[in-house]
Amino acid sequence: MSDISAPLPRPRSLVAETVRFYGMWIAVAVVLVALPQIFSSGGALTTFSLIGISIIFAMSYNILLGQTGMLSFGHAVYYGLGGFLAIHGMNMLAASKASVPLPLVPLIGALAGLTFALLLGWVSTRRSGTAFAMISLGVAELVSSSALILRSFFGGEAGITTNRTKLFHIFGWSFGPQIQIYYMVAAWTLLAVIAMYALTRTPLGRMCNAVRDNPERVQFVGYDPHVIRYMAFCFAGFFAGIAGGLSAINFEIANSAYLGAAQSGTALFAAYIGGIGLFIGPIVGAIFVTYLSLVLSDLTSVWQLYFGLIFISVVVFAPGGIAGLLMKHRLVVRAGMLLSVLKAYLVALVPTAAMLAGLVLAIEIIVRHTVNATGGPNINMFGMSLNSASPTVWLLSVGLVLAGYAIAHRTWAYVAHAWDHAATIAREKGYLA
Repeated sequence: MSDISAPLPRPRSLVAETVRFYGMWIAVAVVLVALPQIFSSGGALTTFSLIGISIIFAMSYNILLGQTGMLSFGHAVYYGLGGFLAIHGMNMLAASKASVPLPLVPLIGALAGLTFALLLGWVSTRRSGTAFAMISLGVAELVSSSALILRSFFGGEAGITTNRTKLFHIFGWSFGPQIQIYYMVAAWTLLAVIAMYALTRTPLGRMCNAVRDNPERVQFVGYDPHVIRYMAFCFAGFFAGIAGGLSAINFEIANSAYLGAAQSGTALFAAYIGGIGLFIGPIVGAIFVTYLSLVLSDLTSVWQLYFGLIFISVVVFAPGGIAGLLMKHRLVVRAGMLLSVLKAYLVALVPTAAMLAGLVLAIEIIVRHTVNATGGPNINMFGMSLNSASPTVWLLSVGLVLAGYAIAHRTWAYVAHAWDHAATIAREKGYLA
């Protein structure tokens, strides 16, 4: 018999939980304030601003996909309309010389996104699943095509421009220098992330998860899944409008690209690659997608192709996204088995890298002979200049792919065995169910 007098495990102190919660957000705020002191170049500040905007946009999209289970192909509608209304609002404020500072302008985008979500969402969210995805795609095409027709509002292909420095200055800031824009974007990003986290902890956030998992049971207990989807849709439009407003401020222009399918695809990529099942997933994905797009666009003209390959790889091999993989490793770390898993990774690293290098080389050779045929035969890769017309280079790419795959296939079986062993130890220690 068990000893009934044994003391029960002490629950974690409420004060400790509160300190940990607020300490985490304070630490994030400190990091955001300190980043420009470490990376002070104009390019770095621009990159950080783009990442902040992308984080808000991706997390607003995840309210639909990750929280409520609604796959949307038209989320850029609310991002773009928020950006256009913010541009028009800035021009009106500058013309009237109103005492409204620039940091409040994203609220115009937020209200615009919310208004159009209220108008379009009730019909869109009557259905879920494939029907909702097709409706969102139709709405996106309708609004995107209207941007080239209603020139008085959207400005046609050239778009609408503004000058952010003409607005009311606050604390002596004109918001002309990029560092001032960075701090404004960082503040809005932190506020939006906190607000979206708070939303997930509300009864509405829990009901969104229930509608995603089992809408019939939600209806059985007395809630209307349509109303819950509609409310989630409106919140997503609100935060997407904030991202659109910040983007309009950052670039001082809004054009039809804000409303296009590529913009919606960016949010989908960021959310899914990061991991739609975890709150931090879209944050990780937004950082990854934004930074990688900036780097790849400087290296190759077909960087979108690589994004497509990365997306397919995540869907097939890591459906939980980058954040999901990191969380799986957290349990291995707690069980003290990380070292054995890392050894297996190192064994698989070389053949996998060789296979990927061969694949990249093959793609660049094909691109050089088709898309970019006028650029000359030489390809600069891995610190070397390779002649894409040489049969030796073709054989090198094919050899790397075939040999790398053959060896990687065996080494990843070893990785799977190491994971099974680590999971068994973690289960014995009570870290896995």
